[in-house]
Amino acid sequence: MKDVVGSHDLLLVTLDTLRYDVAVELAEAGRIPNLTRHLPGGSWEKRHAPGSFTYASHQAVFAGFLPTPAAPGPHPRLFAASFAGSESTADGTFVYDTPDLVSGLAKEGYHTVCVGGVGFFNKQGPLGSVLPGLFHESHWTPEFGVTSPHSFENQIAHAERVIGELPAGQRLFLFVNVSALHQPNWFHLPGATREAGDSRETHAAALEYVDRHIGRLFAAASSRRRCFAIVCSDHGTAYGDDGYTGHRLGHESVWTVPYAHFFLDPAEAAA
Repeated sequence: MKDVVGSHDLLLVTLDTLRYDVAVELAEAGRIPNLTRHLPGGSWEKRHAPGSFTYASHQAVFAGFLPTPAAPGPHPRLFAASFAGSESTADGTFVYDTPDLVSGLAKEGYHTVCVGGVGFFNKQGPLGSVLPGLFHESHWTPEFGVTSPHSFENQIAHAERVIGELPAGQRLFLFVNVSALHQPNWFHLPGATREAGDSRETHAAALEYVDRHIGRLFAAASSRRRCFAIVCSDHGTAYGDDGYTGHRLGHESVWTVPYAHFFLDPAEAAA
């Protein structure tokens, strides 16, 4: 990452609440082709979330603690704050001397942009302003939120406008919190009803919805120069697994998440 930071634009996409098992099943079944074509080896990496709900997990991610490979470590990190004795800071790690990754990238000349999704990014109160407040500019409207059936399309359209207005030479760190997977997601599955509610099947349909549109985001992010992209879940969620529902709890369906990072070349914009 020491070679990437400063020469590439950066994209971080959190597919909020996406379960690892659902992501793997859809990739193996060919149901998310636009994502799968970018996954190294065509597969998601199995990782452990740094938190069991959005706020905790993103605080960790923005401190440089991305989801951890689901195997004994230590595992070298891409980003890390300067910290004496850190066992996960390696030769290739981008090390910053600010409190968080966002300000560390800003110090390197990046313009930092947040396109929020779930309520912790809505800026409608002090708590919902903490995470977006890390960025130079942050954006949220109800049309980006969990109740909009077209949330991801709306987020992408806004990101495209932001990118289009930047000077060509300005490096960009773009963060998008995708709300579509989060409850409520029943409206993404044809025939599902509000009364029946959300299920593992509607969760999968929401991922298919995201996949249909994510190519536009990748194209925009790589339209100015080569882009390094990270796509992952911040945590999973339970749909009756062992009697559990939701997240902010210690269950395998919550702690295990899909992760991938890869490069996007400018040619992607014309694909």
